[in-house]
Formats: sequence, structure tokens, C-alpha cells
Amino acid sequence: MPLVCMGLSHQTAPVEVRERHAFPSSRVVEALTALLDYEAVKEAVMLQTCGRLEIYAEIDDYEAGVSQLRSFLGNFGHGAVRDRYDLDSYLYTLLGRQAIEHLFRVSTGLDSMLIGEAEILGQVKDAYIEAQQAKSLGHTLHRLFREALNAGKHARTQTSIGDESTSIATAAIEAAKARLGALDGTSVVVIGAGKMGRTAVRRLRQEGADHLIVTNRSISRAQELIAEVGFGEAVEMPGIVDALAAADIVVTSTGASHFVVTHDHVARAMERRPDRPLFIIDIAVPRDADPTVAGIANVSLIDIDGLKTVVDEKLDIRREAIPAVEEIIAEFIDRFGSWYRSRLAVPVIASLTQKAEAIRLKELERVFSRCPDLSEREKMLVTGMSMTIVSKLLHSVVTKIREKATSNHAEALMHARMLNELFELNLAERIAELMPHPQLADAGDE
Repeated sequence: MPLVCMGLSHQTAPVEVRERHAFPSSRVVEALTALLDYEAVKEAVMLQTCGRLEIYAEIDDYEAGVSQLRSFLGNFGHGAVRDRYDLDSYLYTLLGRQAIEHLFRVSTGLDSMLIGEAEILGQVKDAYIEAQQAKSLGHTLHRLFREALNAGKHARTQTSIGDESTSIATAAIEAAKARLGALDGTSVVVIGAGKMGRTAVRRLRQEGADHLIVTNRSISRAQELIAEVGFGEAVEMPGIVDALAAADIVVTSTGASHFVVTHDHVARAMERRPDRPLFIIDIAVPRDADPTVAGIANVSLIDIDGLKTVVDEKLDIRREAIPAVEEIIAEFIDRFGSWYRSRLAVPVIASLTQKAEAIRLKELERVFSRCPDLSEREKMLVTGMSMTIVSKLLHSVVTKIREKATSNHAEALMHARMLNELFELNLAERIAELMPHPQLADAGDE
């Protein structure tokens, strides 16, 4: 069964496309459960960040599986309420080794909007946990995502890919500094008290912001954040116009599916301070700020796609680490590949061993019934001898099939078919499932 990654990212789609196909975090488990209803999809994980929406899946038929994944992305959660438009020009499909390598590049930060960004490893872990909750993980994706997390940890501890820490939230603060200079004495509004908002608040305090307001759909979370950092004040969302009227900078990152900073909000706020500039940094996907606010006098707006150019020059030290990270990725690809190929050996060895064990036990039972006078010690000796004979007979077969499974998939398949026929193991369908699809040959399915 081939591995597939299908999705869209900052590499292929602008933020206005990505936001239309973002899944609310509260619906990811529901989405994965629905995805498993597609016949060709056997396992699935959904990785969603501000820069990407990707589905990793193991499918039992290439054509049907890819078609079903595309249908799912085009339909689930994107009905009449949302605009429908052709995804084909934005979607990419990666197969076999390409999908494996891509996930490792994502988890190590090489495929991020900001190379080596701090949040991505946690987001990969969140995707893994959500798949566990949805019961959409099988052996293959469980192993793949565990290895991806390990690769990400290795990259951060063994290279400088995570040095000069820049996350999406800290990049927003860098953007503010690039626009306004030092942040001493500024008034800042942070909308959203999630991970991004927390990171932004901590950085703002370090940068010397004079006044901070945190607003969130749940006022209690905003209050908790203020108490945690010992800085600023929490206000309820209905007070957003007053907060905007007092701000020099707005950093917004919520999980809302609609604009939380509307044209009306900003226009009303600016009427009260028409000559004082307002800089809005929207790092949410879907976007929090209505793009039309940029047309209001003295208002500047930058979204998440615009952040990359702001901090690009600060990432040179991370770029120097790319070759070392790619070496780590290559090691993890080889390690996962060996395990993935070895799956062929598992059903053959298990079935062969079970059949041999069944024969051994049946013959022991027959011997003991014919020789009722054997002592317990004599029975133990006969039993031990039978186990030794079976073990020695199977040893070379088991060793060879394991070796071939990890080194030469074609020969391993040939041997598996031969053993299946000679020992009547009834594994024809299982072996057929493990054959590489011809369209995956160049993708490194082996």
C-alpha cells in the first residue's frame, strides 16, 4: 500500500487560498474520521499550520486513493457557505519516498515559511495526537510520524537550524520593529491568547512595549495570559474598537473562521485618532483582519505571507545549517525505509512460524497420547527437542526473508510467493497489498 502526501502550502498557494481550505481545529478529528470512510484510505494524518494543509495517508489503490483524497479536500467543510474553485493548480501530491522526505523536511523546519521556525515541531506532534484521537493511525503512519518528530528533535539539538529563534509570532514583532523602530513606549493590542498570542506577548515585554492589551473570545484565557507574564490588561472582545483606538500595533492570531478585525472596527477606531498610524500584523489562517482595512488612511496591514521578507535576512545562520539537517533527514529516510520494506517479512514469518508451531503441537499431542507412561521430565525433553528442530529448520528461512525484505524488495516478493505456495500459507492477498505500485517506482516506494 503506497504512502501519499496531498496538500497545499505557502509554496504553492497564497494565504487567500489556504484560508478557504483551512479546517477549524475543533473539526480536525471529525474530518479524519470522515476521511476513513473513503474506501481506499487505510490510515490518515492531517497536518495543518498557518502555512500548510496536508494529508498523509496510506492507501490501498493509487488511482482510487488519490482521487478520494482530492474529493475529500474539495468537499469536506467547503459547501455552499464557502466559495468553491479549482484546487488542482494549488494541490501537490507526493508519493512514496517523496512523501516521507517531505514530512521530514517539514518537521525539521526546512520547508517552513521561516526556516527552522520554532512552532512546526509542536504542530507535527499535534497532528499526530489528533490522529490518535480519531483512531486514524495505523502501524505505518504511527512509525512515520514518530520518526519525523525524532528527526526534528535531532535537527534542533545537533545543528544550528533553530538558532536565533524566529517563530511566526516573533517574526510579527520583528515586522513591527522594522516598521516603527524600537518598541519602547508603544501601545500594542494582541488578539488571541493561544500559542501565537502567548509568544507575542512574551516577546513584546522583552522589547519594552509600554502598554499591552490582550483580547480573546474567552476573557478568562486573556486574563490567565496577563497573569502569567505579569504585564498588560485583558479586555473583552466587544471592547475591540476602544482597544484599536489606543494602539500603535495590533498582532492578531485567533482560530476564528471569520474576520475579527473588520473594516468597520478599524474605521471607527481611526476616526478617534486620524493622524496616528496603526500597524496591523495578521498571522492567522484564516485571516483575522479584513484586507480592505489597508485602504483606510494611516492604516498599514501585513499578513502572514508578507512576514517572510521582513525577517529573511536574519535567517542566514539557519541556512548554513541546511546541509547538516539534510544529512539527518537522509539517515531517517533510510531508517524508516528499512522498516517500511521489512513489513513484507512480517506476515510471511508470522504465518510460517504459526503453521510450524501448530504442526509441532499436534505431533507432540499424538506422541504423548501413544506414550502415556512418559514422565514429566521425559515429556519436557521431547518438547524441548521438538522446539529446537523447528527453530533450526526455520532459522535460515526467517533470516533470509528479513534480509531480502530490507535490501531487495523484488527478490523478497519472489521468495514470499514461493514460501506461500510451498507451505500453503494463504497469504496471496497480503503479499499483493505490499507490492509497489508501478507509478510509485520513481517515488521511492521501496
